Amino acid sequence: MTMTTSAQNERQTAMPKPAKLELTEQWDKVFPQSNKVNHEKVTFVNRYGITLVADMYTPKNATGKLAAIAVSGPFGAVKEQSSGLYAQTLAERGFLTIAFDPSFTGESSGEPRNVASPDINTEDFSAAVDFLSAQNNVDAERIGILGVCGWGGIALNAAAMDTRIKATVASTMYDMTRVMANGYNDADDNSTARRKMLQGLNEQRNKDYRQGYYDRAGGCLRLEELTDATPQFVKDYTMYYETKRGFHSRSVNSVGGWNKTSALSFINLPFMQRIGEIQSAVLIMHGEKAHSLYFGKTAYSKLTGSNKDLLIIPGANHTDLYDGGTNNYIPFDRLAKFYRDNLK
Repeated sequence: MTMTTSAQNERQTAMPKPAKLELTEQWDKVFPQSNKVNHEKVTFVNRYGITLVADMYTPKNATGKLAAIAVSGPFGAVKEQSSGLYAQTLAERGFLTIAFDPSFTGESSGEPRNVASPDINTEDFSAAVDFLSAQNNVDAERIGILGVCGWGGIALNAAAMDTRIKATVASTMYDMTRVMANGYNDADDNSTARRKMLQGLNEQRNKDYRQGYYDRAGGCLRLEELTDATPQFVKDYTMYYETKRGFHSRSVNSVGGWNKTSALSFINLPFMQRIGEIQSAVLIMHGEKAHSLYFGKTAYSKLTGSNKDLLIIPGANHTDLYDGGTNNYIPFDRLAKFYRDNLK
């Protein structure tokens, strides 16, 4: 019996098309443009219908099908900052790369703005793989991802789900679900502290709904707000996001911060529950002096297999791996070798 058109349509769901967005045409990155790669803006859509915007970097004079890498992070940053630097530099070493703005941030779409989601942001990486796998100059069997800071944990979460990802780097990683639920160094990992935090966040929901807009948590401290008592890692964030080194007007961390209630779903939906089942290659890279190093060590302890590695960069702090800091701490040649060895 022949299936009618109506019956066939009932078994299909139309995929959303990328929205038409007004994108910045000028080079507005915090790093200089390379003359070794071609650059263009691209868009693609995730399975929640959100249009993601990315910078695509292609090695000049490249031929044939290339290995490809999707990059995002840090958490609260935009593609014009750290992720773009990683993407452009890896493209100089022969990979086709994209650095994308996560849902609800930067030039990507999604409403409301300045909100994060453990589920949707994990999906963002898989949507990037969708896009890369469909490019004529990409080998769909040689796709990797790279996440910086909070997006390091998200990258591992994606690699545990998406078997198309053949190699993953988590640089100076955070587990955002752990820090939001437990506080730094798990200092608030108890039901009393969590309930107090949840009560405050849900009171904030009531306030937001009544007033008709979302209060934001505030970005990094300004330079003039730093004191001798300010923790060093907080100073490090300020020196990146609030100075010429890394400031960008679209970055959540540079301007305004996340909506205060963004933390709610992260508290309830922990990352990396099945990263021990990742069969593809993983490299976790962290600074020796990073306050966040414990996230990377814990994640590494959960990984299995012989193709997993933990690379500790001597002398580097957390934000040194955003852009190399003053000592060019990011070992880009080491990263390129990792991808060449595992995307073949």
